[in-house]
Amino acid sequence: MADATEGMSAPGGRRRGRAHRAGGLTAAVALTVATGAMDAISFLALGGVFTSVMTANLSLLGLSTGARDPDLARDAAVALCGYVIGALMSGRIVRGRRTAGRARWALAVELLALGVLWAVWDTAGGHPAGGRQLGLLAVAALAMGGQGGLVRAVCPPGFSTTYLTGVLTGLLVEAARSRRVRWVDLSLLAALVSGAACGGLLVAHAARAAPALPTGLVALVLLASLTSLARDADGRLWPRPP
Repeated sequence: MADATEGMSAPGGRRRGRAHRAGGLTAAVALTVATGAMDAISFLALGGVFTSVMTANLSLLGLSTGARDPDLARDAAVALCGYVIGALMSGRIVRGRRTAGRARWALAVELLALGVLWAVWDTAGGHPAGGRQLGLLAVAALAMGGQGGLVRAVCPPGFSTTYLTGVLTGLLVEAARSRRVRWVDLSLLAALVSGAACGGLLVAHAARAAPALPTGLVALVLLASLTSLARDADGRLWPRPP
């Protein structure tokens, strides 16, 4: 640890530290774009619910009771269950020592889930229905739950690439109190909107290719995590964003 600290104090170490932080932010932005895309895909083509915003799904679950809409209740419950399973799986994988290696395994599980989703989605011509639609919704929510659990385990408290209401609140409070804008938070919020926009466009104009966006982004982050730039001086995967 001392050697690593000394290395960071040298000019080359500082440059490497900046590269680490930039790499962490790039990975977080890429995963957030994937989240936005997956939410758009699920909302438009998998039952009108979300795969990462579980507070919204809980509200929809309650709404479905009042509106006597069993289909909405079913879809919200499936998404919720998928997310819970994914988060539990990811938390189980990442716990313990050697967090960087375990984080890659959690990313690989998310990538596998998205790959399966894409394959089944393609066989349905980009327009799944019935039981296939429900199954894909569960898999998509599992992938997003896995991502949420992974980021919660390896990043600073309060940092997220899946549920960003807290990020938005923190951005606004910081701006009101200190008149400063947290550019990291703003980047994540912009990434979510951009991902949702791209996902919506793909569903509307190239439905069969829609899952390629989140799948490809997660794959790129996993590949990037294999490089030394993905680890900071303490060996953590995804250092703290700048």
